[in-house]
Amino acid sequence: MPTANPLSSVTAGVAPEALLPTSSRLPGFYKLDLQDRCTVLQAAAGFSPEELAALTAGLDTRTADGMIENAIGVYGLPLGIGLNFLVNGREVLVPMAVEEPSVVAAASNAARMVRAGGGFAAEADESIMTAQVELRGVRDHEAAVGRVRAELPALLAEANAMLPRLVVRGGGVRDLEVRGGGGAERLVVHIHVDCRDAMGANIVNTLAEAMAGRLAALAGGYHGLRILTNLCDRRCVRVKVRVPVSVLAAGDFEGDEVAEGIEAASRFAEEDPYRAATHNKGIMNGVDPVVIATGNDWRGVEAGAHAYAAQQGRYSPLATWRLRGQELCGELAMPMAVGIVGGTLDRHPVARAALRLTRARSAGELGMVIASAGLASNLAALRALASEGIQRGHMALHNRLHNRPSSVTAVAAHNVVNAASVVEAKA
Repeated sequence: MPTANPLSSVTAGVAPEALLPTSSRLPGFYKLDLQDRCTVLQAAAGFSPEELAALTAGLDTRTADGMIENAIGVYGLPLGIGLNFLVNGREVLVPMAVEEPSVVAAASNAARMVRAGGGFAAEADESIMTAQVELRGVRDHEAAVGRVRAELPALLAEANAMLPRLVVRGGGVRDLEVRGGGGAERLVVHIHVDCRDAMGANIVNTLAEAMAGRLAALAGGYHGLRILTNLCDRRCVRVKVRVPVSVLAAGDFEGDEVAEGIEAASRFAEEDPYRAATHNKGIMNGVDPVVIATGNDWRGVEAGAHAYAAQQGRYSPLATWRLRGQELCGELAMPMAVGIVGGTLDRHPVARAALRLTRARSAGELGMVIASAGLASNLAALRALASEGIQRGHMALHNRLHNRPSSVTAVAAHNVVNAASVVEAKA
């Protein structure tokens, strides 16, 4: 039996606060005005009035002044909601802060198609961040490596003694490795730390600085740089989807035609780094808005993603697609250094409310939601390219947004919630 539209009563005159949607599948959400949309979101997320106010009011200048230097104001981004996401069987409303029309709509529509195949199946590594300690002036690499390795148990114990609160939470230093640094007298020590639910930059940077002197003495040299690497390849997320070919039909294009076109586009990206760059940009169209909305470091995530894509010496796509029978199968793997505690979340009320919206219970779970949004955005872009072209839907939304009345009220409302972005191609 078809599921009733949980929003249909709103336009029939029933108060939105009486509704309690239990699914991220909310057909007709975009038809509501901004106030009703926020009220329905409050019910769907179980938000208090104070949490909803934090989500919609934005960042105040007093808080901004405490976050960065030389603050003079606040730059607003539209905040929209990605709908239809089913991640590991869990319904997720996905907060997306982005300025570009069609991004939220495209991700929502692709997530609806993915639902037809069971949703996003995702997994995440432990939250391992890596600190790099550069050792210079090391003339005998073999002897230096031997001395460091001989002291490995003591070094691990010393490092974990510096992180008592993290160790209590089940985290801490997991391993230490020595590698050549590309120079005749350079070694690099990697300290791998499980940061649990923190992004971990401050943790590993502090540890690198504290351990550098001891490591340099063992190596018979002196320390150089002491800082994390954003290529956190021990902290990856992986997402898989199986999309029925039948739901991919677009306009005059049958589903099997579109699926074949998506596979061909994927193979093009696998063979051509110029195409792979744009392929991956489409993934980041979904990733970055969620990272930004939840107060995480989108620049670090971007750096890690692109370095990971080039690890084999050639820039490659982060996601690939193959047609298998009557299903289009997609896979994505990428580093994902995000946290649900500390950092911006301690100060930014909108980020806290957006994180609450995802109901992520761990950093890994948030990473899986973010990667699912990236794979959805990739699917949406490739489906458009394989059928009617990327510009038709994008420009339709772009023109509809920019043809609105340019009153101060309309502009302000657009900056609070990207009202027209959360559109589904089919109700």
